[in-house]
Amino acid sequence: MAKQRVLFLCNANSARSLMGEALLRHLAGDTFEAYSAGSEPNEPAAMTLAALKKQGISTEGLASKSLDDFAGEHFNAVIVLCDKAQQACRDWQGESDEHLYWDIRDPRLIGRSDAYEQALNEIRHRLSLWLQIKARDDDL
Repeated sequence: MAKQRVLFLCNANSARSLMGEALLRHLAGDTFEAYSAGSEPNEPAAMTLAALKKQGISTEGLASKSLDDFAGEHFNAVIVLCDKAQQACRDWQGESDEHLYWDIRDPRLIGRSDAYEQALNEIRHRLSLWLQIKARDDDL
């Protein structure tokens, strides 16, 4: 069976969407291909990479990409992690079977040292629940 393709989106593709991509590869890379992009891509935030490494999640191959890089592509699911990306997705020239919106606070805008780990844990929690639902749906 072919792997399902999932695209994570946020504004800068420097924190939340990269976390989603790395987490999905870590948790279910055998059944999912994970990608991420931003409506206004920047560079991966050092705190993002540090939070992932601290939890034993590989950061190999993570790089910020533009939403335009995936124009015309099909994904089984697109998971949007911020308001700005949600707005940009309306004009995206791609398609998906499932479109999810998880409003995760931008850790770059929170003044606490644990903001990146908190965002990572919230994405992990939602992703774990989503994976449980996907596994149950596959069993039906």
